[in-house]
Amino acid sequence: MSTLSVADALALPRGVTCLVGGGGKTTLAHVLAGQLPGTVIFCTTTRIFPSETLPVVTGGAEEIAAALERFRAVCVGTPAQQNKLAASETPLDQLRQMADYVIVEADGSKGLPCKAHLDYEPVIPPETARTILVVGASGFGQPIAQAAHRPERFAALCGASVEDLVTPERLAAVLNAEGGFDTVVVNQMEDGSREAAARRLASLLPVPVWGGSLRAGRVRRL
Repeated sequence: MSTLSVADALALPRGVTCLVGGGGKTTLAHVLAGQLPGTVIFCTTTRIFPSETLPVVTGGAEEIAAALERFRAVCVGTPAQQNKLAASETPLDQLRQMADYVIVEADGSKGLPCKAHLDYEPVIPPETARTILVVGASGFGQPIAQAAHRPERFAALCGASVEDLVTPERLAAVLNAEGGFDTVVVNQMEDGSREAAARRLASLLPVPVWGGSLRAGRVRRL
């Protein structure tokens, strides 16, 4: 099957899109910032590291507006502990009026490919139009304890132990139990074994699933 650019595949509406899960949310945000046909604000409802490639704005609405006059895409937030950014002091409803697209990283996964959520996660604001869940295919075949953030929760949702391996069936059980997303993107698909596992996962989910390598900027429907 032919591949599409990530932006063409996901066909985001203007407004707020939240990214949740693991295995490439920040990469997806930056790919979208580069491919979407308009101005983009990248921000968070939790904590993120400041972008290394986008201009970072830590001030209020006036500073954000000024940055968007100079740059098509910016990263905004409030300085927080551990050199991270918290949510911008400018309300999200105002941010979505300032840019064509607002991409929100609404979840943390400590860099792991998979994640299960506690009751207060993810932090999805009411302005959200789309919620995209990201999965890292590198987690397939790895022990839940190594591949998943909140491994005990992950194991409980799929009826396994943390020593058991992440399989498409177990991951699908977790995702279907949690819900709350309208699209899945499977990242880190660089070999045939991951392709097979990703397609099996797609067959078990009720939403569109796209897969590929986000760093390459292109995906295909699974």
